[in-house]
Amino acid sequence: MLARRFPAEQQLLLGGEFTAVDGHEAPPEGSGAGGTLRYRVDVENGLAELGFDPLLFATFVQRTLNDPRGWPHEGALPFERVPGGDADFVITLASTGTVNAWCAKSGLDTSRETVSCDAYGTERVMINAYRWAQGAPTYGDDMLGYRQMLVNHEVGHRLGHDHVDCEENGAPAPVMMQQTKSLTTGTDTCLPNPWPRP
Repeated sequence: MLARRFPAEQQLLLGGEFTAVDGHEAPPEGSGAGGTLRYRVDVENGLAELGFDPLLFATFVQRTLNDPRGWPHEGALPFERVPGGDADFVITLASTGTVNAWCAKSGLDTSRETVSCDAYGTERVMINAYRWAQGAPTYGDDMLGYRQMLVNHEVGHRLGHDHVDCEENGAPAPVMMQQTKSLTTGTDTCLPNPWPRP
């Protein structure tokens, strides 16, 4: 399921109500020297009926965020998924229309290219359900890699990282490059890369 596309409507607009995914996933054992980031996963109501699996999404997010190639380098800043209560931020899977509305609260226009965003100034990191289902031409059939990149890129913004360009032709793209849109900067084209520290 996580390695393949599935049907999704690009301009879908649901009601904008969310349900938190139940369950707790602790950070990796022995990690947390620099503290732990607690986050909740919300999925927009109506997506489950369209084939999106909330628990599968939440579990994938947790595994991606705590991967050794990810942001918590050598376990220094691990992620903990909580079902409710205090959370540092909320990763939210939502329809295109709802993503656009939340991103606009942060002055971001995600409507032109159907992308996701970190809705800074709010609690939500918004993942566009259409992109989650369909990916982007830059990644071809590598849906697993694309989904890993999507999570790492948007959470990277929440951690304070800005967009960067491809700096060397043929090198792995920086995870904070806008890889959904392009892998090319000027005359340099990078290779798809979902990890902060590949």
